[in-house]
Amino acid sequence: MFTGLSAFPLTPMNEQGINEHEFIQLVARLAQAKVDSIGVLGSTGSYAYLSVEERARVARLSVENAAEVPVVVGIGALRTRDVLANAEHAQQAGASGLLLAPVSYQKLTDDDVFNLFSTVSRAISVPLCVYDNPGTTHFTFSDELHGRIAALPQVRSIKIPPVPNDLHDASARVARLRALIPNDVTIGISGDPAAATGLLAGCEAWYSVFGGLYPEHALALTRAAQEGDAEQTLAHSNALAALWALYHEHGGSLRVAATMAELTGRVSAPCLPQPLNTLQGQARQQVKAVIEALGLR
Repeated sequence: MFTGLSAFPLTPMNEQGINEHEFIQLVARLAQAKVDSIGVLGSTGSYAYLSVEERARVARLSVENAAEVPVVVGIGALRTRDVLANAEHAQQAGASGLLLAPVSYQKLTDDDVFNLFSTVSRAISVPLCVYDNPGTTHFTFSDELHGRIAALPQVRSIKIPPVPNDLHDASARVARLRALIPNDVTIGISGDPAAATGLLAGCEAWYSVFGGLYPEHALALTRAAQEGDAEQTLAHSNALAALWALYHEHGGSLRVAATMAELTGRVSAPCLPQPLNTLQGQARQQVKAVIEALGLR
């Protein structure tokens, strides 16, 4: 399951609650495009800002509207107690897999993180993806820790941060990790601008924010990489260079993706939980110009 394109949609919301109709439409579009999996309640899905009850509801809506596409549900939380509750709700909803980041307020140690994954892996019955996202969790996995965690029951994928731009360096980075983990554990690339390089370097999956809004474009890039067509893979990515530049300029993909969703009418404004805001003013005009220039409707 943790191969190909895993598309991560937004969870549209305001301070009154989740916009369920808009969320269902986002999920249904991904299902219609036949992405390889749908990843809900990741960073793009604003999981950290939702209650346990809200997250259970999102998990159920996702599975109900994903047709035959597997749904991977994010379960990260500050306390292991809540992680386990999220995992149970997701499994009850019919999730095909789970995604876990080591969320923290106090700085976590390697043993803290290993014990978290050990506890969760023994409590669940569906596959688990390790979410390595130091930009939000402020925890840095070593490859050795990944190796320890990857040997745990139910762990089947590692979602790694962006690889180097140079394909040789990227391949070496993926190979170092591959040497320490079981053969049945996949490596997936996150960070859309690094997707083409990551897939060509040996990652088996792309965990994609862009794919959550534009699955057809993301699938074209993914399929080219799976077919070993480096030229086409890089061409698909290079065609989106203006969008990747917005990611870099505005501190990542979430605000850009949410702004794009508002501008194209996929969601209503505001769509992010306060105190987060989509881009406004000149920055919003930049996003609008890129949407028009790239024909992203």
